[in-house]
Amino acid sequence: MPPKQVVEARGVLCDMDGTLVDSTAVVEQVWSEFAGRYGLQVADVLATAHGRLTEETVREYAPVGVDVRAVSVELATMELVRTEGIVEIPGAGELMKSLCLTPAVALVTSAPRELAELRMHVAGVPMPPVSVCAEDVVHGKPNPEGYLEASRLIGCAPHDAVVFEDAEAGIEAAIAAGCQVIVVGDIACEAAVGLPRVSDFRSVVCEIPAESGIQRFTFIL
Repeated sequence: MPPKQVVEARGVLCDMDGTLVDSTAVVEQVWSEFAGRYGLQVADVLATAHGRLTEETVREYAPVGVDVRAVSVELATMELVRTEGIVEIPGAGELMKSLCLTPAVALVTSAPRELAELRMHVAGVPMPPVSVCAEDVVHGKPNPEGYLEASRLIGCAPHDAVVFEDAEAGIEAAIAAGCQVIVVGDIACEAAVGLPRVSDFRSVVCEIPAESGIQRFTFIL
C-alpha cells in the first residue's frame, strides 16, 4: 500500500460539478442537445465544456450570428429543471459538513449561483457560506480570477489554500492562482501530473485543530 499523502492549508476552495456533485447525466444531456442543434460533435463540446462558463463554451462552438447570451440563458434554464441523476461524489457531504463549521472554506464554480445552490441541495452536500459563482467573475476557468477572489473572501493567501478540482480548466485556474491542488477523479491532463489525487472523499481524513486561534486544515489522503 502506498504511503499516505498529507496536505496542509489554511483555507479550502472546492469546485462543484465533478468534484462535490456528480451532475454528469444532466450536463451531458444538455450539451448533447446543444451540439445536435448546430451539427457539432458532442465529444468535442463535452471535452472543453467541463469546468468552464457556459457562455464561453457557447461562444466557442455556436455558429456565427447566434445570440450567445440568449443560448447560454436557455441552457442554464434547462439545467435548472433537470435534476434526475444528480448525486454527491461519495463522501463529499460528510466532508463538507465538517468544513462548513469553519469560516475558511468556499465554493468556486462555473455554474450560476441558483444552479449551484440547487445541485448542492439535491445532492445533499452543504453549501459553504462563501461562494464564487459564474456571475461573480468576468473571466472563467482556466483564468484564476475565481480562486483569487475566493481566497480574498475567506481571508487566506492563495498559497495557503488548497483546491479540490476535477477538470483541466479548474486545475489550471487553481495552479495559476498559486494554490495547492488535490485532483478529484480520474482526469488525465498535463496540469494534473504529479498532483495529489483522490478518487472520491470516502478515504479522505480532515483534521482541523485549533492552535493559537489560527485555522489550519490537515488532509490525509
